[in-house]
Amino acid sequence: PDPEARVEVDFADGGPVERLMLGDITDLDGRPWDCCTRSILKAALERLRSCGGIQLVSAFEHEFQILDAGEVLPDAYSLRGFTQRRQLGEALMSALDQAGLTPDTFMKEFGPNQYEVTNGPAQGHRSADQAVILRELTRIAAQRCGEQVTFAPILDPISVGNGVHIHMSLLDENGSPVTYDENDPFGMSSITASFIAGVLKYLDSIVALTAPSDISYLRLTPNRWSAAYNNLGFRDREASVRICPTSSADPEKIAKQYNFEYRAADSAASPHLALASILHAGAQGIEDGLPAPQVTQENLSVLSEAQLSDRGYTRLPQSLEQALQRFEQNEVVTRWFPAGFASIYAAHKRAEIAHLGDRVVKERCSAYSKVY
Repeated sequence: PDPEARVEVDFADGGPVERLMLGDITDLDGRPWDCCTRSILKAALERLRSCGGIQLVSAFEHEFQILDAGEVLPDAYSLRGFTQRRQLGEALMSALDQAGLTPDTFMKEFGPNQYEVTNGPAQGHRSADQAVILRELTRIAAQRCGEQVTFAPILDPISVGNGVHIHMSLLDENGSPVTYDENDPFGMSSITASFIAGVLKYLDSIVALTAPSDISYLRLTPNRWSAAYNNLGFRDREASVRICPTSSADPEKIAKQYNFEYRAADSAASPHLALASILHAGAQGIEDGLPAPQVTQENLSVLSEAQLSDRGYTRLPQSLEQALQRFEQNEVVTRWFPAGFASIYAAHKRAEIAHLGDRVVKERCSAYSKVY
């Protein structure tokens, strides 16, 4: 158990105080268990630190939906949609504050009964810890308000999905920002460029870890505000990695704000495992000195396979099985993890696929909505 990851929240509604604590899973001799996702993330952070003392600051942005909410009104981004869940929003923001997560936003999203909740950035493995805590507190706050929520990747194959967007920036060993370079057309420092290039190079092999459910691949399709290709976009919500906007003209302030966002993820993924896979890919890019990737400014879904290939873009896997195959077949990627992890992980996910059996798509979405 990690005392620094201890949470105690009083909802002040006459109910019991909620208490939880995160920790590492170890073998009996105290060594990290090979499948402890928290320990896997710590190893990835140490690898990044070996690349010139680079440290990570990150934050997870979550989307979720209210279940069994009755009539669906056209209330995307609306005040009406927000005020309908004011009680939940206030209870959740208070809970996050008590848990030390620095609550940021609670807002009505585009989809039916869909909301977004964010908290402030944290350093190292703490941001993944906070993602776990945020999901649990969201569920608990909803229950206290007589609601039920789900973070499932998608509820309806013809509607929008629920993503997790992981925002990242890099610091040097002294804690100074090193993500931004005002002389680059898109603001990327050389370290950032190589990091992102590594993520893009290995993205189709790590998406099995960042979007690891059968229904995740209903969401990772073109024209769904999601991610379908291994591309970097500038303020482009269809890109797998997006350079996010800043709100200043002062280079020093921009350097502190500047961040990039990994978008090919959802809440079926372990936050620790998702972040670890991204960090390993980025560290590989830095170690290999990969050049800056091209920043796309067009709709890749209208290009032919030959055109995509000529430009170095790959369509992301279109099923969990395909994603698992690409993960298992990439020896560079599987070597990032403890021996045996890749085969154990793939077997676990294939058991999940087998459990779904011959359920139709809507039944699969419904099954996941109950789990997540």
